Amino acid sequence: MNFEARLYGETVAEILALDGNGARLMPLVKAACSSAEARRRLGANDARSLFPRARAPEAALAGLYFYFNCWDEAHEVAQNGNTPDGSYWHAIVHRQEPDEGNAGYWFGRVGRHPVFPALRDEAVRLAPSRFAGEWEPFAFLRFCAQAHRQPRSDLEKLALEIQRAEWQLLFDYCAATVGAGRYSGG
Repeated sequence: MNFEARLYGETVAEILALDGNGARLMPLVKAACSSAEARRRLGANDARSLFPRARAPEAALAGLYFYFNCWDEAHEVAQNGNTPDGSYWHAIVHRQEPDEGNAGYWFGRVGRHPVFPALRDEAVRLAPSRFAGEWEPFAFLRFCAQAHRQPRSDLEKLALEIQRAEWQLLFDYCAATVGAGRYSGG
């Protein structure tokens, strides 16, 4: 996938440039924050200032915190977002905790999210024999748990790549101005 940080404004692009420009592979389980400077800069801005015309600014902020492994902050922001987008970030945060039961609860609150078809397409592109049909977040939750138990394996690499695609798609959906990004008008 081609992810372009500049689409989300200069400040967000500068923050994402602190660690991978939105393309880094995030760990499957909770780890230390990857950039203290990103944490500082995110904490110094509110969601509306970072994403003034976004579809879901709070959810996008949760996504940024998640990207940098700032687990507590990602959890707090996602927990306060009582929307399908906020529930999706909340589920991902708990998947990374790892707490499969809690993640499953929050995925249940998401319903059928608009990023699922594109995420399924990306998963099929990465592993055609493993992913088919509709995107199933509960199956991917179990897949990540299995992959985590096999460090440095092809399974873990695949889970990391799909998780990155999931982050990019969901972040784009939340952060993009309606009419822009991959989900124009949706």
